[in-house]
Amino acid sequence: MSLIKDKINSENLPKHVAIIMDGNGRWAKTRGEERTFGHKNAINAVRNAINACNEIDIPYLTLYTFSSENWSRPADEVSTLMNLLVETLLLEAEEIFSKGLRMHVIGNLEKLPLLVREQLERVVELTKENTKGNLVLAISYGSQNEILDAVKNISSDVKEGKVDVENIDEKLFESYLYTKDFPPVDLLIRTSGEIRVSNFLLWQIAYAELQFLNVLWPDFTKDIFFQCIVDYQNKERRYGLTGDQIKAQ
Repeated sequence: MSLIKDKINSENLPKHVAIIMDGNGRWAKTRGEERTFGHKNAINAVRNAINACNEIDIPYLTLYTFSSENWSRPADEVSTLMNLLVETLLLEAEEIFSKGLRMHVIGNLEKLPLLVREQLERVVELTKENTKGNLVLAISYGSQNEILDAVKNISSDVKEGKVDVENIDEKLFESYLYTKDFPPVDLLIRTSGEIRVSNFLLWQIAYAELQFLNVLWPDFTKDIFFQCIVDYQNKERRYGLTGDQIKAQ
């Protein structure tokens, strides 16, 4: 039983946690291995994050699996990542299903190899009736592209008379994002010690709490996740108000 988990207030949980899983290459390098070795050893960390969310009933977890910029990495590394994604989906699909999780995918999926798309579609279909929680994989994803897509689609609908310019507000804009069916991010976690958000969910993290950990992703454990939740709960979320205003609510 985790002592850290016992400190979590079940009445004050984030609805949506997003994670930038960073540090696989450096983890491998410290062991004298190629970067791909780090990616292969990151699967346990993914399981830890999913299981931790499941244990304390956090309804949405989004994992930054492969960014739109990652396509520019060396071809052999990209190929390894794509193959690893397929292998992981094959191995983990039944586990995801049995936990009652529904899987979603966001990003420019047209760029993915056919086999990867097929496996993603298979797991999405397999889990579509599940209601215990939501696992969102951001694959071939870039937030700037997402926002540009939203602007283009809104512009098209304005031209066709489906949208009145005067009615464009935050709520309408969000309905054009890939994440239109998900709540905003409450907590963003990034591993590896880097302090940046790397084009990830830029609109959705507007009021998120940000935690940057000096932990390389393959070393990420459930207790580290639980500590992030405890730290989140120790912060006062003000949304632009003063502390006194929040207390008076």
